[in-house]
Amino acid sequence: MALPQEYLPVVSSEEYLRFERDSETRHEFLDGIVYAMAGESPDHSTICFNLAAVTGPQLRDKPCRGFSPNMKVRAGLGGLYAYPDLMIVCGEAKFHDKHGDVLLNPLVIFEVLSPSTEKYDRGEKFRRYRTEIGSLQDYVLVSQDQLRVEHHHRQSDGEWISIEVNGLDAVLVLSSIDCRIPLAEVYRHTKVGT
Repeated sequence: MALPQEYLPVVSSEEYLRFERDSETRHEFLDGIVYAMAGESPDHSTICFNLAAVTGPQLRDKPCRGFSPNMKVRAGLGGLYAYPDLMIVCGEAKFHDKHGDVLLNPLVIFEVLSPSTEKYDRGEKFRRYRTEIGSLQDYVLVSQDQLRVEHHHRQSDGEWISIEVNGLDAVLVLSSIDCRIPLAEVYRHTKVGT
């Protein structure tokens, strides 16, 4: 049973980073509270792999690179440290410190939705990402139990627009990295994509 938030110890972001760098399990940090990350389902893991497999070859001849779910991102100094499922940076990657384990300037973030984190990924986490990460252009939420991808894109005026891409014949287009992501490939070998 999880403790209510009022009973969880509050730590500084520096304490969190020291602890996390020595931990064998992953934890996220939000405003002084450290949350253990749950394991992922086979479909969640497969979708993450498929996203990397689809985007990787398209980035090969571009000044962009992807980062796995083991790389943290910082949204606001001391506010949020999270582990997105996939991040893409174009140009030089910038890091929080010399350890090189907390990315500051992702252009694209992918999150595969889980029942336990879906509300958070759509709500507070997205709010922090869009207000605290100036480099972020695309935030992509991938359902694991439906053929549905939600694409949030920052326009040139700073406003965010959202679209849904649905079905095996659909293609998500990310103009910021010039990538086309067929949903049939994203959901290959999953329950909904078969």
